Amino acid sequence: MARIPITDTIAIDEDELSESFVLASGPGGQNVNKVSSAVQLRFDVAHSPSLSDDVRARLIALSGKRLTKDGVLVIIARTHRTQERNRAEARAKLSELIARAATPPKPRRATKPTAASKRRRIQSKIVRGRLKRTRGRVHED
Repeated sequence: MARIPITDTIAIDEDELSESFVLASGPGGQNVNKVSSAVQLRFDVAHSPSLSDDVRARLIALSGKRLTKDGVLVIIARTHRTQERNRAEARAKLSELIARAATPPKPRRATKPTAASKRRRIQSKIVRGRLKRTRGRVHED
């Protein structure tokens, strides 16, 4: 059973992936109508034993519309003329997506505005207020 390495700690078994080949649009000329060169790569995110819970949750969030209701990630590759290149592209997309999900997000550190930025904000409010004050009615004496 071959394993696909994603990161140093994550590797996916080949049998967790299922591929189907469909007719593709795009480059290929008459070949497009005859050969099923586009690849639909399916990976069951919800039930994969290779992923930890936090990586799974981030992958589900990153997947967006590519995730089915059953928790299966569907990646479609159809830019190349051959099955092999489309297959490699689909696997690369999956690897990149899982690698992005494997890196935890940096925690946000709360910061305070500087004294100079507070002064600039107040000064701009004063200038704006003066401008608006001059917009009153014109009094004819």
